[in-house]
Amino acid sequence: MIYHVNGTLEYCEPSFCVIDCMGVGYKLTISDNTYSSVVGKVGQKAKLLTYLKVSEDGVELFGFNTNDELEAFKLLITVSGVGPKAAMAILSLLTPDRLSMAISSEDTRAIAKASGIGPKTAARVVLELKDKIIKMPFTTSSDEAIAVATVNVGKSSNLSEALDALCVLGYTRAEAQKALGGIDPKLDVSKIIPLALAKLMK
Repeated sequence: MIYHVNGTLEYCEPSFCVIDCMGVGYKLTISDNTYSSVVGKVGQKAKLLTYLKVSEDGVELFGFNTNDELEAFKLLITVSGVGPKAAMAILSLLTPDRLSMAISSEDTRAIAKASGIGPKTAARVVLELKDKIIKMPFTTSSDEAIAVATVNVGKSSNLSEALDALCVLGYTRAEAQKALGGIDPKLDVSKIIPLALAKLMK
C-alpha cells in the first residue's frame, strides 16, 4: 500500500496531478479542493496522501492534501453505488467539514449538486453515513452542531420561508440552517434573511 507520495509537483490540472519521486512520475487523481491547494506549487516539493484502487480495469492512485479528505473519501466509498470517482466528485464540491454538515442535517440537495450524483445516490449517502459520520475526525464541531440543531424549521413558518429563500440564493441547506441558528423565529422574514446573510458573508 502506498501511504503517500512526496516529491516535485511536475504537472497539475483540476482532475489530476503528477508528482516526480526520484525520476518516477506518479499520476494522482485529485479533487478540486486538493487541486486548489497544490496548483501554485508546480515545480516545488509536494506531498499527498494516497489511496490505491486496484481493479480489473487497472490501477489508479488517488491523492489527498489532508487526512480529513482521505478519511472522508474512504467513508464515501463504503456507500452502495458510490465508487471512487463519485466520491471524488462529492469532495470536489464539499470539504470534509461541509460534507459532515450536509449528512448530519440530511441536506441531500447539497450532495446531489456534485457532478454525476443524483438525488437517490445523495439520499443513500445520508442514510448510510449519518450514524458513522459522528465518529469521524472531521465531524462538525460542537458549536456548528448546536447551531444547526437550534433551527427547527418545522415549527417556524418564518424560518422555513427564510431557509428556502437562502437556498434559492445559492447557499446549501446546511449553510442556511447554520446561519439561521440563534435568530428569533418570531421576527419577520424580511428581517431574518438580512441577519442570516450577515453571518454567511463573514
